[in-house]
Amino acid sequence: MLEHFFKLSANKTTVRTEVLAGMTTFIAMGYIIFLNPAVLSLTGMPTQGVFLATILTAVIGTLITGLFANLPYALAPSIGMQAMFTYTIVFGLGYTWQQALGMVFLVGLVDVIITLTKIRSMIVKAIPEQLKHAIAAGIGLFIAYIGLKNAGFLNFLVDGANIISVNDQTYHGQAVKSINSILANSAVTPEMAIFNQPAVILALIGFIILIGLVVTKVPGAFLISVFVTTLIGIPLGVTNTHIDAINSFKATFADFGNIFGQALGKDGLWSMFTTPKHILIVILTVFSMGLSGLFDAIGTFIGTGLTTGIFSQADQKEFYEGTGFKSKMDRGLVADTFATMFAGILGTSNTTTFIEASTGIKAGGRTGLTSVIVAIGFLLSIVAAPLVNVIPTAATAPILIMVGIMMMNEFKVIAWDDLEIAIPAFFTSAFMAFSYSISYGIAAGFVFYILIKTVKQKFTEISPILWIVSILFLLNFISLAIN
Repeated sequence: MLEHFFKLSANKTTVRTEVLAGMTTFIAMGYIIFLNPAVLSLTGMPTQGVFLATILTAVIGTLITGLFANLPYALAPSIGMQAMFTYTIVFGLGYTWQQALGMVFLVGLVDVIITLTKIRSMIVKAIPEQLKHAIAAGIGLFIAYIGLKNAGFLNFLVDGANIISVNDQTYHGQAVKSINSILANSAVTPEMAIFNQPAVILALIGFIILIGLVVTKVPGAFLISVFVTTLIGIPLGVTNTHIDAINSFKATFADFGNIFGQALGKDGLWSMFTTPKHILIVILTVFSMGLSGLFDAIGTFIGTGLTTGIFSQADQKEFYEGTGFKSKMDRGLVADTFATMFAGILGTSNTTTFIEASTGIKAGGRTGLTSVIVAIGFLLSIVAAPLVNVIPTAATAPILIMVGIMMMNEFKVIAWDDLEIAIPAFFTSAFMAFSYSISYGIAAGFVFYILIKTVKQKFTEISPILWIVSILFLLNFISLAIN
C-alpha cells in the first residue's frame, strides 16, 4: 500500500529510508514547539495553548504536504512570521493577538486564491530577484536582532531629554507614578550588556553550546541546545524547576480552548475593518506576510528540491508559467497556504516549509512518507507539555540569533557594487530589523527601487504591481503622519 500511494520505487527510495529521513527532520525542527510559545506568549497568548496549537498546525500542514503533494517537507509556524506577529503587528501596530490571528487566517485565504490563479506568478515575476534576496536577508537580520535583545546582550541608554512620551502621554519632564511604556527618539544609544546577570550569562553559555553543536553538524543541534541550556539554568536559578504534569496537561487543553477560533470571532478578523486607515494597514500587512511566506517556501523548494531531483525543470517551468496545482511545487505551496489558514484558526502564526527538512532529504527522504513520519513525531511531542513553562527565554534566544546568522547568506547574492540594486536592498533589510517591521522593510525597498528606476528613466523595469503596492505603502505612511 505504501509503495503504491507514495510511489517509493519511482522515487528510488524505501520505507526504511523514508522513516529514518522523517525522524531526522523531526529532530532537526522539534525545537519550534518550545520557541513558538515563548515568542507568541509575549503578546498575552497563553503559553500552553500556543504549544498545542503549534503542534496541531505542524501535524496538519505536514500531513497535507505528505499526503496531497507527496513531498518530503515539513511545515510549522515560521520563525520570521512569529516575530512579525509579535513585534510588528501586536507591539508595533497595536493590534490584539486575536486580531493578529485574524490576519494570519486572511493571509492563508488570500494565498490559497492567488496560488490557484495566475496572480501568484504575476507577483513572483513583479518583484526584482535581488529584492527577494534582500527580503530574506532582512528577515534574518530582524530575527537575529530580536534574539540579541531577548538574550539580554543589549542595553539601551535613554536620556531624559530624548523621551517623547510616557504611557502614551507627551512627556515634558513631569513626575510619573508608574511607567508602562516609554517612547524615545533616535538619540537612544544601544550598548553591550554587562554580563553579571544569571539569565544573560545563561544565554551566552547557551549560544556558545549552540555554536559548537551547529559547526560540528550534530543532528538536532537546536533541540539539544535548548535542553542542555535549560539544565544549566537550574543551578543558576534561571530555570523554573516546578513541574506539575497533570495540571500542565489540563492547562494545555484549557488554554487551547481559549485561543481556538479566536481569529474568526468578534474580537478577531471582524474587528479590524473599522476605518479606511485600518483597512489599508490590514491589506498591506497581509500582503507583506503573504509575500514573505511565498518567497520563503519557493526558496526552500528550489534550494533543496532541484539538486536532489525532487523537482524537475519541468516542475519549475509549470510553477512559474502554469495555473492551478499541476506541478509538485504548486501542490507544495497549496499545502503551505492551507496550513496557514489552519494556523490562524488553531491559534498560532503563519506556517512555512522548514529548511530543516533538508536534513531529512539528505538522509534520503524523497516522498510524502517522510512527512507523515514527521507529523507523527509532532503528534507524540504533546507529552512534552509540562516542559513548556520550564524552558527559560535564555535557552531559546540563541536559536533566534543562529537562525538569523544562517539567513545572512542571502546577502552574498546581492550585487552591492550596483547602487541601483544596493540602495533598495539595503533599506529593505535595514528597515526590517531596526524598525521592527517586515512590512516597513518591504515598503522602503519598493519605494527606493521605484525612485531610482524613475530617476534613471528605466520605467519598463517597474511592474504595475510594484507601482500599486508602493503607492498603498506611501498612503499608509501619510495616514500615520497625519494622525
